[in-house]
Amino acid sequence: MSQRDYYEVLGINKDADTNMVKKAYRKLAMKYHPDRNPDDESAAANFREVTEAYEVLSDDDKRSRYNQYGHAGVDAQMGGFGAGGFQDSHAYRDFGDLFGDVFGNMFGAGGGQQGNRGADLRYDLELSLEEAATGKEVSLDIPKYEHCDTCGGSGARAGTHPVPCNTCGGHGQVQMQQGFFAVRRTCPACHGQGKKIESPCVTCGGTGRKRVTKDLKIKVPRGVYHGAQVRVSGEGEVGEHGGSAGDLYVVVTLKEHAIFERDGADLHCNMPITFPQAVLGAEIDAPTLTGKIKIRIPTGTEGGRTFRLRGEGVPDVRTHQIGDLYVRVNIAVPKKLSDAQKEALQKFAIETGDEVYPERHSFLGKVKNFWDDLAGDIK
Repeated sequence: MSQRDYYEVLGINKDADTNMVKKAYRKLAMKYHPDRNPDDESAAANFREVTEAYEVLSDDDKRSRYNQYGHAGVDAQMGGFGAGGFQDSHAYRDFGDLFGDVFGNMFGAGGGQQGNRGADLRYDLELSLEEAATGKEVSLDIPKYEHCDTCGGSGARAGTHPVPCNTCGGHGQVQMQQGFFAVRRTCPACHGQGKKIESPCVTCGGTGRKRVTKDLKIKVPRGVYHGAQVRVSGEGEVGEHGGSAGDLYVVVTLKEHAIFERDGADLHCNMPITFPQAVLGAEIDAPTLTGKIKIRIPTGTEGGRTFRLRGEGVPDVRTHQIGDLYVRVNIAVPKKLSDAQKEALQKFAIETGDEVYPERHSFLGKVKNFWDDLAGDIK
């Protein structure tokens, strides 16, 4: 049978660069790998074919001879792609870079020993807006695992030591043959530790750690926002058998405030004012996080007007610049009036009419014109 063109096998053009060659090979090797097609002989043949093509086209010298002389220029050096020939080729050496993460998971391998690091921990911390604005040092009681005092975290009884695992020779991994490839997976005997404890510590039972509640003081920065995470390195749980500690993540939630709403470093609040204050103008006290501040309400202020108070917001946790406070005034409507108050208000309405309300006077004029036009259309 005549051999197919290697560029055709990989589905690439002759000017494809090395990255394109690798990408094409990875895609096809994943498709035809024998372990993914255990009962398909044609898949195994296709896999050998794409691997042979990759062996040539990924090597500059072989690719040059192939481009010049075709298969005759490289056949003498290929030597076949059996279990031995392929493992000695550079395609096999590149396999770890191309497929280590994918086939490692498929075969159950861990991709190398990951270390015996303990778990990260999370603590949800609720703060008031005032506490978030000024920053605060808080004391936290954190239940977690720490190294056993008796064995110093080794897990071995006093006077003894862990011994290398006989199954993996202390490496934490064992090598297994999977079709064409030799892959590594976590040692089933020591679970990746590389050692075994023959005489466990009586205090921790051989785990090398104990359960404690630790008191930690955490500094929460000024301006911390809702959902922010404060990472405390090394204050998570320690791993078994002397493993290193994970980290503690303090996740901040802010209580709902009775007056203010926060938007980044800015604050917003709605403040009611009386009708006389809006009409005649007034000087009133507006609330801030640190107390009160006087603002002037101009004569004829309308409901919904917003006043900006610079520097009365909260600090930005990143830039440390302080935001602003936006006070939106609403005109409060009295709900209970005495007879005398009602009489005075009616007298005021009669004396002023609509002329003192230019917006209302303009609107009523537009409405009258609309009704007149509508009546004309009906006729």
